[in-house]
Amino acid sequence: MTTEIKRLIRVRVAKGASFKRDGYGKKRQLSDSWRKPRGQHNKQREQKKAKGALPKPGYGSPIAVRGMHPSGFFEVLVATATELEGLDPKTQAVRISGTVGDRKRVGLQAAAIAAGLKVLNARIVKSASDLEKATPAAKKSATPKKEAKKPAKPKSADAPVKKGAKKATDAAPEAKKAPVKDAKKAAKPKAEKAPEVNAASKPAKPKAEKSVEPAAKQGAASKPKATKKTGSGVKKNE
Repeated sequence: MTTEIKRLIRVRVAKGASFKRDGYGKKRQLSDSWRKPRGQHNKQREQKKAKGALPKPGYGSPIAVRGMHPSGFFEVLVATATELEGLDPKTQAVRISGTVGDRKRVGLQAAAIAAGLKVLNARIVKSASDLEKATPAAKKSATPKKEAKKPAKPKSADAPVKKGAKKATDAAPEAKKAPVKDAKKAAKPKAEKAPEVNAASKPAKPKAEKSVEPAAKQGAASKPKATKKTGSGVKKNE
């Protein structure tokens, strides 16, 4: 790209204007794509300064760079390899159509580069061989995961061992429970002895007094029984 073309492109950018549809900011359904205002009272049609400019002579780009890509090439839309014939690599660049799939795009893009043409929308597309190389790697990475899961199965086979372990654990608590019961039995007599000591310490005096009183009463009661007489009038004691 020559210096003159670069200068004209800068001029085109400086004098260019973006023409937007009237009312595109007022209603959501309206886009900013240009539509000529035709309303009788439309302020944009009347060329009010605040309502936006209208397309008219003076806004056009220089003829030498009109329709030129900013890279300095005139772009050509291409969909097949036959359309690459007769193109000038010095002034024209290639844009591959969006309708072309990845399978055909690989060959078309390679043919354009081999012809010395610039591809404006070049992509890095994986070929079939690259995809095949990538798939085995994915399979290999997946196989170790499966092998890692297999060792987990023997753990389920060790279930009987776990049951035996459970039995041992069940027996162990029983052995632990026995001494607890013995300890409780040994603790009961201690609890019984404690109240006996308390009872003997405090009410010892009243018991002694009560024991003396009934003895005197019994002695008094025994004397009148001895004085009883039989039918013959003789005392039994005599």
